[in-house]
Amino acid sequence: MNYVLLGRTGVRVSELCFGTMSFGDTADEAESKKMFERCREVGINFFDCANVYAGGRSEEILGDLMQGVRDELVITSKVFGKTGKDVNAGGLSRRHMKLAVEDSLRRLKTDRLDLYFVHQFHKDTPIEEVVRGLDDLVQDGKILYPAVSNWAAWQIMKGLGVSAREGLSRFECIQPMYNLVKRQVEVEILPLALEEQLSVIPYSPLGGGLFSGKYTTQSKPDQGRLVQNQMYMKRYGAGFNYEVAEKFTEHAKAKNVHPATLAVAWVRHHPAVTAPIIGARNVQQLEASLAAVDVQMTDDWWQEIADLSYMPPPATDRSEEQQK
Repeated sequence: MNYVLLGRTGVRVSELCFGTMSFGDTADEAESKKMFERCREVGINFFDCANVYAGGRSEEILGDLMQGVRDELVITSKVFGKTGKDVNAGGLSRRHMKLAVEDSLRRLKTDRLDLYFVHQFHKDTPIEEVVRGLDDLVQDGKILYPAVSNWAAWQIMKGLGVSAREGLSRFECIQPMYNLVKRQVEVEILPLALEEQLSVIPYSPLGGGLFSGKYTTQSKPDQGRLVQNQMYMKRYGAGFNYEVAEKFTEHAKAKNVHPATLAVAWVRHHPAVTAPIIGARNVQQLEASLAAVDVQMTDDWWQEIADLSYMPPPATDRSEEQQK
């Protein structure tokens, strides 16, 4: 396992980040422990979580597992989603962030979060208020680095502008969706990250299982997020996604690489990417993603895989000027 710089923070993280969304959900405590220990065995020191995962149970399990090694780990969590019945138990107000971070720290059994992500954009809270709220948490010692997930490039850039103008703690990491059929980030978000020295930890490199090798245009497994979870069914329901998945699986088999391994390796190779977030329901499933660090991806091979999908149009829509 290699270790890479987390943007301009000076912190070094493993080239893969393990996402704990399955903890307490599709993976019970025993299986969660096995996956955590396997990640530690191969050298992963970077674990991503959120306060809404499994209703807070993911944080609790991760908190138990990292006792005794907390200072060796880089831990994240997130704020935005509804965490209770109260009208203010969600969103990105400074009030909610203050309460939510305390709850996350309690569940994680730690005194600080290394990265704290705003999980989504909140139209009811001005960006200035969000940036100020995150800076308050930095000043309180509750979080070390503000971070942002699922924001558009202009929203991220406006946040950076506010923090620069007001002398506040800036976003140091972004967490966008990125895989072979979700490539919008290539247009503006990833170039923005390179320009502003932001670390990038993309989620869903396997497309919710689309690139696991189990999906074709003609067949799907009986179980899995793409056939059981309405959110994922909507996100990846378009027929061309399965056409891409089928071509990708054939390509992976021709290269004698597990499709899941190759999918993670492809995302990891982008120059803006710090560490893809991998996830699993069990250790057996995890192994394929862990193997991505052994794939010797080249620029030409990356492009060959990219050509199996569709390149998003440039921000200006001047597609005649677009270069591969």
